[in-house]
Amino acid sequence: MSDISIRVQNLGKWYRIEQGAKPKYLTLRDQLAKTLSSPVRRLSRSSNGTNGKNNHGNSPDDSYVWALKDVSLEIRQGEVVGLIGPNGAGKSTLLKILTRITEPTRGTVDLYGRVGSLLEVGTGFHRELSGRDNVYLNGAILGMKKYEIDKKFDEIVAFSEVEKFIDTQVKYYSSGMTVRLAFAVAAHLEPEILLVDEVLAVGDAAFQKKSLSKMESVGKSGRTIIFVSHHMPSITRLCERAILLNHGKLLESGPADKVVADYLSANLGTTAYKEWPDNARAPSSETVRLRSVRVIDESGNTNYSFDIRKPVGIEYTFDVTQQASYGLYPYITVHNEEDVWLFTSIDTDPTWRGRPRPPGRYCSVVWIPGNLLAEGTTMVGVGMRTEMPHIVHFSEYDTVAFQIVESPDTDTARVDYSGRVRGVVRPLLKWSTQFEPASELFPGRREVYDR
Repeated sequence: MSDISIRVQNLGKWYRIEQGAKPKYLTLRDQLAKTLSSPVRRLSRSSNGTNGKNNHGNSPDDSYVWALKDVSLEIRQGEVVGLIGPNGAGKSTLLKILTRITEPTRGTVDLYGRVGSLLEVGTGFHRELSGRDNVYLNGAILGMKKYEIDKKFDEIVAFSEVEKFIDTQVKYYSSGMTVRLAFAVAAHLEPEILLVDEVLAVGDAAFQKKSLSKMESVGKSGRTIIFVSHHMPSITRLCERAILLNHGKLLESGPADKVVADYLSANLGTTAYKEWPDNARAPSSETVRLRSVRVIDESGNTNYSFDIRKPVGIEYTFDVTQQASYGLYPYITVHNEEDVWLFTSIDTDPTWRGRPRPPGRYCSVVWIPGNLLAEGTTMVGVGMRTEMPHIVHFSEYDTVAFQIVESPDTDTARVDYSGRVRGVVRPLLKWSTQFEPASELFPGRREVYDR
């Protein structure tokens, strides 16, 4: 028996660009309502897009644009896969095809199991119905029996925290209430395949934490999940594999940390290694010239992606081109992807502190310890300065970059918290706790437990 949950072959979808008129766009909710209002029909596991318009060729003219083109992929049962890419890459189009909201122009989709989705706040909810009725309606859409929904109903309502309003029409719900109930339905009704599109970007921090925890437990239960997010730390923490789309094409599929690293490297225009072979273009002064900078791991290999617990090395190669009477101090600047300055580090090697350096090639390495930086992308700039007299020989911003990733099962400062940890650093600090048993609150009988 095959363990494939989703198989997509040569999938393509084009949309016509309206000429001379303002195009009419349908929201996901409109499209789902249109689908549900069509004559009742049983959807087969295989969908073959054959709309009669050039199904095997290119788009007929310039009035059509490809949202997806020649996408083929397979996802195994129980895999948690992140779907990433810039806006307009085709991520939402792919999910709409997988949920039968949109038909493909060409290619085939095979789905082995019931599909649940949360693509937009309240998608599939009927505004005139109560929260209770919408839970049963969504369950029916998933093909579930009433007794199956009955078994999960109390758990769904408790998770959503809308108990007081469960018999109120959804049109009176706030967006936060709606997304909580929608996520609870999608996560608790146990479809074999769950599709989630940026839902965790909505709602307060407490709900986001609870939703991430639920997604982790859903993934461990053996169900297949496709998770779309622009928050890369969530992708690397929740997903084993990631798929990168851009301009409607599948660019890469592989381990989540590697695919995310490649995406960020290309998207931010950053790299883990940069060199200046041309002396005329290298940052320099009359005394010193920068040759290369690279991010290295403990084995000395160039690397872009690092486990949050591991140290990160910045290797800095430069040439001293002529003898000077003053000392040279290499330094690095470190800031995150939001351009928040984290720290500056100046070379503290006592061998050259305050001493002039003879001409030659130097290679300095500075190590950033593990369990210091938070998840995400970190940019490193490099420079060279002299203190007496004060000279900045060169200063390069955003020279190299690296990514800090964290798995949910690691022993880090996260402990059992599964939400987004705020802050620009994540130090693993030592904690100790003093405990006095209630029955022994007497001096001299204190027990100390150190973690």
